[in-house]
Amino acid sequence: MSDEQTEQEDKPQLARTLAGSLWFPLLFFFGFLFCYMLPFHSPSPHDVKVAVSGPVAAAQLSAGLDQQAPGAFDIMPVNDAAAAKDKVTGRDAVAAYSVEGKKAVLYVAKADGTYLEQAATTTFTGIAKQGGQKLTIVEVAPTAKGDLTGTGLFYMAMVWNIVPYISVMMLMRAVTVSRRVKLLTLAGIGAFTSVVGYLVGLSMDIVPNQPLAILYAFMITQAVAWVTYGLVPFVRQFIPGVAITLFVLLSIPSSGGAIPYQLVPGFFRALHPVMPLGNLIDALHGIFYFGKQDLLRPTLVLCAWLAAGAALIGAGFLLERRKAAHAGETPSAIAEVQIEEPVEDPTFEAPAPHAADPDRHQRFGGQPPMLVGAVRTSDGTPVAQAGVTILGPNGHQLLRTVTDHEGRYAATGLPQDFVTVLLLTNDYTPGVARLLLTDGHTFRQDFVLDGRVHRPIHA
Repeated sequence: MSDEQTEQEDKPQLARTLAGSLWFPLLFFFGFLFCYMLPFHSPSPHDVKVAVSGPVAAAQLSAGLDQQAPGAFDIMPVNDAAAAKDKVTGRDAVAAYSVEGKKAVLYVAKADGTYLEQAATTTFTGIAKQGGQKLTIVEVAPTAKGDLTGTGLFYMAMVWNIVPYISVMMLMRAVTVSRRVKLLTLAGIGAFTSVVGYLVGLSMDIVPNQPLAILYAFMITQAVAWVTYGLVPFVRQFIPGVAITLFVLLSIPSSGGAIPYQLVPGFFRALHPVMPLGNLIDALHGIFYFGKQDLLRPTLVLCAWLAAGAALIGAGFLLERRKAAHAGETPSAIAEVQIEEPVEDPTFEAPAPHAADPDRHQRFGGQPPMLVGAVRTSDGTPVAQAGVTILGPNGHQLLRTVTDHEGRYAATGLPQDFVTVLLLTNDYTPGVARLLLTDGHTFRQDFVLDGRVHRPIHA
């Protein structure tokens, strides 16, 4: 075969390799362009609810604002100034405007977001000036003294939103840890970050002292962790992209934390009521600044994400059971099972398959290998320097090692899927065994050599 033919045949493989390597940075590139630059570059109000005292004044303001800024403000007529203020403190409106003679009052809530407060203040300052009134601004829901910009709470919530995803990605490397232990670990991480994050925010005066916030912080840590972990068996190597799209690229711009959701484009405003981060921030605003009002929707939505995560984990368990059942059937039946690529997180260094010391974890601690075994003759004599090759589900070689002086071998960093173990020696017929590796187990594959006949022993 000529060099030109070889080069032509290698091009499709090169293209597949580059696509597999570059999809993740391209996801970040386009994701940040469309999910951050687009909604944040020029925030403008959309359907911002403002209570106005007096039906006549409300009608006049509504008509004027519809001409100046169509769709920017949604005017709500109320009876008097007190009722207008109550709409803001009751979270039915983000601002309230009242006019009495030459005096105008604007009630605002910094807790709803500094940018939103500024948009309302700028607009109604101009309106009061046009009407010849002197405007007084009254702050009815100021943020904590350590949160001058109103975004400190958002960064606290970010911790509870991002750490669970990272925790799942790191636990994916712990291939010999069981599902139950991983879920308990995620619960422990969630409890730790919820309590410590709240206490740090409290010590820095970022939030008032309202311990109920810890419960909602814990709920989002588990919702994000469960959904991410539950998606792994279904999206496999694409789990980093799927999770980051859900909980970073879509969740953060729609959360209303950095920029109030009323100031971003319609797509992200529509996401706000259903995404976990936005509902956490709404719940925290209600707990800290609005007398624990309007907690029903955030509570139900976070519970729905928890339920979705639990359902995904249960479905993944059933899928694993089904694959294990197939593993016990005939070779032809096993060959029909859909084989997925191993899960790797491109944001972290993936554990490459490698040979291991069969008893190092016993002597020095740490995780046991995923696969161990021994090679012996029929009379029990260890066979040293026997070649052991492990092939992945796609038939590619994952690693090659040899048995030690006691005839033992071990390997780890293998995919949680079907692998094939090949035994090659100079004096015996090559042997082969096929295994399904799963979470929480160390699998054993021994070989007994009898003359020139090989007989695998399945654990």
